[in-house]
Amino acid sequence: MDHNAISQLKKVVRKSIENQDLAGANMLVLKKGEEIFYHEDGLADIEAGLPIQRDSIFRLYSMTKPVTAAAAMILVERGEIELNEPVSQFLNGFQHQMVEKKGSLVPVDRDVTLHDLLSMTSGLVYGGDDKAGQGTTAVFEEVDRRLLGDSPLGTVEAMNKLGKVPLAFQPGTSWQYGTSSDVLGAVIEVVSGQRFGEFLNKELFEPLQMKDTGFWLPEEKRCRLVKTYTNSEDRILEQYTGNHLGIIHQMDRNPAFESGGAGLVSTVDDYAKFANMLMKKGRVNGTRLLREKTVDFLTTATLSADQQKGFDSWGQSGYSYGNFMRVLTNPSHAANLGSLGEYGWDGWLGCYFINCPKDDLTFLFMMQKKEAGTTSLTRKLRNIVFSALCD
Repeated sequence: MDHNAISQLKKVVRKSIENQDLAGANMLVLKKGEEIFYHEDGLADIEAGLPIQRDSIFRLYSMTKPVTAAAAMILVERGEIELNEPVSQFLNGFQHQMVEKKGSLVPVDRDVTLHDLLSMTSGLVYGGDDKAGQGTTAVFEEVDRRLLGDSPLGTVEAMNKLGKVPLAFQPGTSWQYGTSSDVLGAVIEVVSGQRFGEFLNKELFEPLQMKDTGFWLPEEKRCRLVKTYTNSEDRILEQYTGNHLGIIHQMDRNPAFESGGAGLVSTVDDYAKFANMLMKKGRVNGTRLLREKTVDFLTTATLSADQQKGFDSWGQSGYSYGNFMRVLTNPSHAANLGSLGEYGWDGWLGCYFINCPKDDLTFLFMMQKKEAGTTSLTRKLRNIVFSALCD
């Protein structure tokens, strides 16, 4: 990467820190699987004055979702599941589901399938004013309420409760971001006969040597966990410590509920190993974790024209969706620089990754800011990277 691009990247991050848009972050760019740029700036803990470092640990939130999708593909390859199977085959709570229609409840036309989960076309949501949203909120409030008590809800138990909540629409008829990945994590637990986290460790984290990735942190690693911040009314950064979506914010105990949609912590280097495995079509260090055809499916948009209308309403112009990731399908309609076939996702606290096979490029940016998602800062940084590296 040329000197001007490097200078621009550092300048943009520094300006955002000085403006109190975030406390600190680190960033990694790979080209052809090799590191070409790494940068860290700012603080992991403002109060203690601790800087962001390369081994800083971040709460991934929704960047957990692509890992869950990859785990499901392992079971697909082994013939232990197929994506047309109904969720109710694995989770009893999803039997006899109902759908909200004009304020009333009607039976589902068909069961939610595993494919519906992976494409977010299940009718499962995160929240809202309708019955689906209110019921989902109530389930996760119960998960949060019991998190630190003597009888916390487990992954399968919590998702069986969620199955009793009305769906927002008939399965397969639209798209809406929601709890599908949490449900898929519970399915993986049932099918594998292992706790979801144990399955991830055995099948992905250990082979990829992702030593700092998991659903909680032992005491010796907690000093590396980055603090989360939010802006006060006068835009000063202040610490956020709340539990959210069933996630124990301090990550100080092995949780009963292992969230397939939001529960993992990781480092920029650990997640780069996962991203690089996908870029290399499932093979890493001479070991094949997924077959090439499987990775092709995993990283391809899967929405129908009707489902795409729901995704378009989310403001992701130029992109489609599939397997818990956005996929760039029309670069000329996108509001940022990119290439056809780019895929990736972000998290609630601002962690972000993309793979761009056409340019053999991986970009990761890690931060911890409440309700960040994909920020303007992240888009600025990726535009600099694409303009500098994708001629």
